Amino acid sequence: MRLSRYFLPVLKENPAEAQIVSHRYMLRAGMIKQQAAGIYSWLPLGFRVLRRIEEIVHQEQIRAGHIPLLMPTLQPADLWRESGRYDDYGQEMLRIKDRQDRDMLYGPTNEEMITDIFRSHVNSYKDLPLTLYHIQWKFRDEMRPRFGVMRGREFLMKDGYNFDVDRESALHAYNRHMVSYLRTYERMGLTAIPMRAASGPIGGDNTHEFLVLAQTGESEVFYDDRVTGLKLGSRDIDYDDRDQVAKVCEEFTTLYARTDETHDEAVFNQVPEAHRKVGRGIEVGQIFYFGTKYSQAMGAEVVTKEGTKVPVEMGSHGIGVSRLLGAIIEASHDDKGIIWPEGVTPFPVGIVNLKQGDGAADAACEGLYKALAAKGLDALYDDRDERAGAKFATMDLIGLPWRITVGPRGLANGVVELTSRRTGESEEVSPEAAVDRIAQIYAGR
Repeated sequence: MRLSRYFLPVLKENPAEAQIVSHRYMLRAGMIKQQAAGIYSWLPLGFRVLRRIEEIVHQEQIRAGHIPLLMPTLQPADLWRESGRYDDYGQEMLRIKDRQDRDMLYGPTNEEMITDIFRSHVNSYKDLPLTLYHIQWKFRDEMRPRFGVMRGREFLMKDGYNFDVDRESALHAYNRHMVSYLRTYERMGLTAIPMRAASGPIGGDNTHEFLVLAQTGESEVFYDDRVTGLKLGSRDIDYDDRDQVAKVCEEFTTLYARTDETHDEAVFNQVPEAHRKVGRGIEVGQIFYFGTKYSQAMGAEVVTKEGTKVPVEMGSHGIGVSRLLGAIIEASHDDKGIIWPEGVTPFPVGIVNLKQGDGAADAACEGLYKALAAKGLDALYDDRDERAGAKFATMDLIGLPWRITVGPRGLANGVVELTSRRTGESEEVSPEAAVDRIAQIYAGR
């Protein structure tokens, strides 16, 4: 993408309404524009990151054996009356009437609708286990929307729902989601700690939140700091192997890690003092096992192998897709701007032409741009007639992981400058070597 033809409305000054780093940088980098309190338009740069995060979520859900579908944003109130949640959910639910005077709502979550879909089409244990999920916009009418996309009213969420014939199978689905979420967050460059949490209006006894440590987090967290060193890495996980999946979950949940809602001071004090930490965290996902809470209320039953009818065992599992942008920025930035991890960056590399209009510099930049494209990499080429300082400031603000700087002096020696945004380290390499290095970094992503 050539920057001279791109829509990137960057701001030089910090917006007065932005209270935290992610909100400030998303506005300054031209990623979002507020349309109403807690409601944002996603501008091209922000939309690219949103789609990259969404694609990682899809890939890891499908890898775990989960099946995508798409449910509507508007839901009939009658489904929620069946489950008993319509009156209980509170003022966060946006209730509306259509022209036929039927009660509708803008979905804050989809337990009722997915249960209705299930009961309409599945009635035998032979069709289980089954996990369906979608990525869809949600609306919760927060009293005080703030912190940009971190606590907005409209947000993009992945929510998945498992259906199983018995408790043991449903708990395996719970564990399977935990492992798939751990891999999802790692691919985004995040350390998201699963913490025992409260279930809230979703219900159920088993639930973990995934929290990214950050000073601006809304939750107070108590944890053994050794949990932050746990990684899945490249290990091969067989999601059908119950024992293997359970052992991974045990590995990541044995060390103490809880939110303030479930914190137990006596248990926490048993953690060695050197590893006992208190901080704040940003919730980026949550998984629930709630058994037959919805299936019993809504008549979602299956015939077992023995010929008896039982309410299906269920759980629900969410990832805050749009919220993740804010969380990543909170966890990865400096005083110049964003530092995107390679897995979610809007562009893999930026090309900066130090002397636009110089024949050799223009030709070298064009060559790099085309060579990267030939390897499937869409570079952001700053071909504007701007000062070098302004170009560097833009690249630092939007946070691309790598920058290739091209100028007449370096070209005279046959080199360009390759710079890491994260470390600030630069090295002079040939244009061909720069392309090969970037291609190697992104191979397989």
